[in-house]
This record gives sequence, C-alpha cells and structure tokens, in this order.
Amino acid sequence: MSAPASLGLVMLDVEGRQLNEADRRRLSHPLTGGVILFSRNYESPRQLEELTTEIHRLRRPPLLIAVDHEGGRVQRFREGFTRLPPMRAFGAIWDAHPQRAKHLARDAGYVLAAELRAHGVDLSFTPVLDLDFGNSAVIGDRAFHWQPQAVVELAGALIEGLRLAGMAACGKHFPGHGFIAADSHTEVPIDTRSLAQIETADLLPFRELMAHGLSAVMPAHVIYPEVDERPAGFSKIWLSQILRAQMQFQGAIFSDDLSMEGARVAGDIVDRANAALDAGCDMVLVCNHPHAADDLLSRLQRGISPASLARLARL
Repeated sequence: MSAPASLGLVMLDVEGRQLNEADRRRLSHPLTGGVILFSRNYESPRQLEELTTEIHRLRRPPLLIAVDHEGGRVQRFREGFTRLPPMRAFGAIWDAHPQRAKHLARDAGYVLAAELRAHGVDLSFTPVLDLDFGNSAVIGDRAFHWQPQAVVELAGALIEGLRLAGMAACGKHFPGHGFIAADSHTEVPIDTRSLAQIETADLLPFRELMAHGLSAVMPAHVIYPEVDERPAGFSKIWLSQILRAQMQFQGAIFSDDLSMEGARVAGDIVDRANAALDAGCDMVLVCNHPHAADDLLSRLQRGISPASLARLARL
C-alpha cells in the first residue's frame, strides 16, 4: 500500500512492543492519523525509541504519536523514565507554598515532555483539568486541586514546562469529570448540575488556560442532561457552541476512547466516530479493540477536514 499524502482522523493503538503486519496495515490506512501507546508497548527506553522511529517512518507526514503520561498511577512508561508524582501532590504543596508548588509543577512538565520527546513521542494527553470534588475515584489524585484557581496556576505551570521542552498540552476532560463518582470507562456517567454551576467551577481552568498555551482538549464521556442529552464528546452544544463559539477555542479536539462504556450510547463504532466528528472533534481514538478499529477503517466514509488538519499540524 502506498503511503497516503496526508494524515487521517483516527488514532489507533498497536498490539505489542514492535509493529506486526496487522499494525502496519492499520497505520498505513488513509483514515489513520495517529497512534496512542500503552504500557504493553513499553519495555525500555531504547525499545521505545525504535518503535516510535518505525512508526514515524511509515508515513509522510509522520503519524502523531501520543500517550497518557500524566504522573502517578497514569504513567505508561516507568522503568528508565523519571517517576512523576500524581498531580494532587502539587496541590498539597500549593496549600502551604504556592510558588514552590508552581515551580515543581513546571519542572515536572519539562521532565515529562523532554523524556517523551527524546524517545519519539509527540504528545501526552495531559494535564488533567478536572476539579477534585472528592467524588471520583477514576479522577482522584490525578486532579491538581478542588479550587479552580489552584488548578489554573498549577496546570499553567506544568503547561509552561511542557512548552519549554517542545510539547503541546491537551487539557481533559472537558467540561469536567470530577464531580461524579461513575467511571466512564465502565459506566455512562450523568452529571445533573446546571450549566451555570459548571461554568463557575469546572470550566474556569479550561477558559483561563486557553489563553496560556492549551493546544488541545479531550472531552468527557459524561452526560450533562441540563445542557444536552448526549455525552459531551458527542455534543454539538458542548463542542461547537460552547467550546468553539463561546469560549473561542482554536486548538485541536481529541475524542476520548470510543471503546469506553461511556461512549456506547452513540451506537456502534462507526456511529460513535461520526457522532464525535459531527460534534466537533478533529481526531477520534479507538483503543484496545483491534476488531473495532478494523471495522471503523473499513466503513467510515469521510476524510479529515482542512481545518482539522491545520489544528493537528500545530501540535
């Protein structure tokens, strides 16, 4: 198969620590635009560099390589990488020493990005901008703090560190996943708060940081029925009207994993992808389900828009 001339709008995972023929076939498909790596894809820094080099050589322009590498319990690469603390650690320091907390968060962002970039990874889906309401186990210590301004300051410092090392920042999970206990990996969470309540709390970090280097956003698979009956990641109200039109966000929007339980309300994998793209996502993720990935690549009938391609190219 000849290499496509531009990137597609689907981000996929790969099966192991080296590419196999099925991986190469999927990654060479015109609809594919990126790869997300997991712990199963990692053995050592040298192996990771060899894997990312092969992935980047498959296509021109090269595929975008991403990872969930936040720190704490969500750090895919450990042996040979600096062990980063959960973001709550910076929030705890903030309570007594705000400036020290900001300096440490900036240093963590720099180390995170510098190590990933040195091994061929283009983007980490970080920082988490959810507020820690004390309700959500899946968010928990991944959140910096319960106070919006503390999240703005600390995440802003981490973003500065990322930028110093040459990496863009992706804030998640818009408009906020921290209020409810349900885990969108295994359930369909419903947050019954009003838009006004969300605006005065959860949306503040997103709004503030858009003016300070936030290059991408990942929406939540959470339903906010006072705003829309569809999960935020499939909602034109949340993504096109609120995020794009009202908040004037100009960066890229990545769907959360379409294989998650919180996405099932949108239908099969093709329905989910179409719903996310129609709502305003620039790239959709399908992880840990190779048969679903094959189904999507064979049946999705659309290409990436010039606007989406331009936004992704800036990352």
